[in-house]
Amino acid sequence: MAEITTIEWTRNDDGTPGRTWNPVTGCTKISAGCDNCYAETIAERFRGTVAFPKGFDVQIRADKVNDPLKWRKPTRVFVNSMSDLFHNEIDQAWIADIFAVMAAAQRHTFQLLTKRHARMRSLLNDPAIVDQIRNRALGKGLPADQWQWPLPNLWLGVSVETQQWADIRIRPLMQTPAAVRFLSCEPLLGPVKLDRRHTHCPTHDFAGGFCTGECPDLITPDWLIDGGESGRKARPAHPDWFRSLRDQCQDYGVAYFHKQNGEWTSQTPDRGPDPKRDIALLNDGTVHRPGQLPPRSEWEDRQLVPMYRVGKKAAGRELDGRTHDAFPAVTA
Repeated sequence: MAEITTIEWTRNDDGTPGRTWNPVTGCTKISAGCDNCYAETIAERFRGTVAFPKGFDVQIRADKVNDPLKWRKPTRVFVNSMSDLFHNEIDQAWIADIFAVMAAAQRHTFQLLTKRHARMRSLLNDPAIVDQIRNRALGKGLPADQWQWPLPNLWLGVSVETQQWADIRIRPLMQTPAAVRFLSCEPLLGPVKLDRRHTHCPTHDFAGGFCTGECPDLITPDWLIDGGESGRKARPAHPDWFRSLRDQCQDYGVAYFHKQNGEWTSQTPDRGPDPKRDIALLNDGTVHRPGQLPPRSEWEDRQLVPMYRVGKKAAGRELDGRTHDAFPAVTA
C-alpha cells in the first residue's frame, strides 16, 4: 500500500503526484469528521483480501514499514492515509520505528495527520521516545551527524472539522515539535476561528475572558487545508466557512489550500433547481428544504444560501472563481 496518490495536497513541487505509505491500516471513529470515513468504506469493502485481510481493524503492516527507504526518487508522502499513527492500539515501539524510517529517508517529505492530538504531543515530547527514534534511525542507515529533532522532512498536522475540535486540537499541535505544522479542516462541518484565546494564561492581560497576549502556544500553523465532504452521505459546507478560513490565513500569513467544495455547491447547476434534491443552508450549519424555511427573521443574519448536490467533480475546487494551491514555505 505505497501508492501513487491523487490527493491534491500530496504532490511534489513540480506538480507530479506524491505517494501514500500505510505501515498501519485500520482505525476507529473519534469525532464527527470520522462519520463517513472513506478509508473504512474501502477497507471493509475488501475485507478478507490481500490488501485488507482484517478490513478496517487496526493492523501493523510490518512488510511495508521500510518501504520509503527503497524509493530512490524524492517525493512527498502522506503517512497512513488508511489509519491514524497515534491510535492507542499501535504500540509506541512501532511508532518509533515508523518515525525512524522517516528520519532515515531524508530525501522524502512526509505529511502526517492525526486526530489523536494528546498521544502525539505526549510521545513526541518524551526524550526516551525521541532517543529510541534516533537509535533506530541510525540502525536504518542515517549518519549520526545528520540526526535532527524535530525531523526536518516531517509536516505534522491535526484534523479540525469544527470549532470544538479547533479549540481541542490546535494547542497540542503547537506544543509538539515539528518542522511544519498544519491543519486539515476537511471535511469542514462548521465555521472555525483560528485565534480563539485560552483562559488560563498567567502572564497576559485579559479581555472578554480570553487572553489577548502573544502566547507561544497560540502561534498560528504554517499551512491550512480545507474542503467539503464527498461521498454518498456527504454533508454540505457553507461557502462562508471556506471564505472565513481563507481570509484568516491571509491575515495570519498561513499558506492556504482549498482542496475541494465537496458534493455540494452554492452555484446554480446547469440542471437548474430541484426542490427534491436541493437544500437551504444557514451558516450555523442548519439545513432546511427550500419549501420549509423558518421565518426570515430567524435566518436573515445567518446568511442562508441554496445548496445543490452536483457531485465532487462538478462542484470543483474553485472558491469565488479562484483555485487556492498554496504550500508552506519550509520544505525538506
